[in-house]
Amino acid sequence: MATAVVLLVTVGMRQPAVEPPPPPAFVVEEQRPKPGEGIPRAGLAAPPDRPEVSDQAELDAWAGRVADKTQVSARVLAAYGRAEMWMARQKPSCHLSWTFLAGIGRVESRHGRFGGAEIGADGRVTKPIIGPALDGSPGVQAVRDTDGGKLDGDTTWDRAVGPMQFVPVTWRKYAERANGDGGEPDPQNIDDAAFTAARYLCSAGDDLATPVGWWHAVLFYNQAVTYGQDVFSGADAYAAASLQP
Repeated sequence: MATAVVLLVTVGMRQPAVEPPPPPAFVVEEQRPKPGEGIPRAGLAAPPDRPEVSDQAELDAWAGRVADKTQVSARVLAAYGRAEMWMARQKPSCHLSWTFLAGIGRVESRHGRFGGAEIGADGRVTKPIIGPALDGSPGVQAVRDTDGGKLDGDTTWDRAVGPMQFVPVTWRKYAERANGDGGEPDPQNIDDAAFTAARYLCSAGDDLATPVGWWHAVLFYNQAVTYGQDVFSGADAYAAASLQP
């Protein structure tokens, strides 16, 4: 009887299981440098590009470590990191960093999460990301349809597509399949989109490790200075977070 009472009291004193609180939202400090005034900090570099079988495991491990610090999914970071590695081989003088792509991805689509989309394990968004019609509305450039609606579903006006938001005409010029399987590049695939963004940013021959080169590239992607400042802020925040112990 005494044992039963003790057991009852012990069980009654137990606290119910409680879900741990979610981590605080990642904070990006708003910075407003003038074009040509500095570049974002350098982040934790992606693993070097080597042909060994261990490459993917090494890249995934790097992405997992950075994901914990930046709150960007490891699958998306792997795409950014792979693009950095490949551009280091194809255009080493460009000095593209994954943080530049992450800054763009944050502004353009919240890293593929715009409108409730997610990036699947295969790299594709779970629902297409299509921007507003470029119909000449206030503050919007007028761009008549250039692809018969193939990429954006609009046969009247062009729309930016995918997690890195390419207009069809730019996509056709710079797109390349990231995995080298010979398939058609897909702007709704984060690997293809990140690699194409890297090719586009490095296409003018700029050194992105210099203020002049970095700003020329970001304003080539979007001519608005406020856009470049938003990308700068995100890239710098992700770089700083990636270096934290």
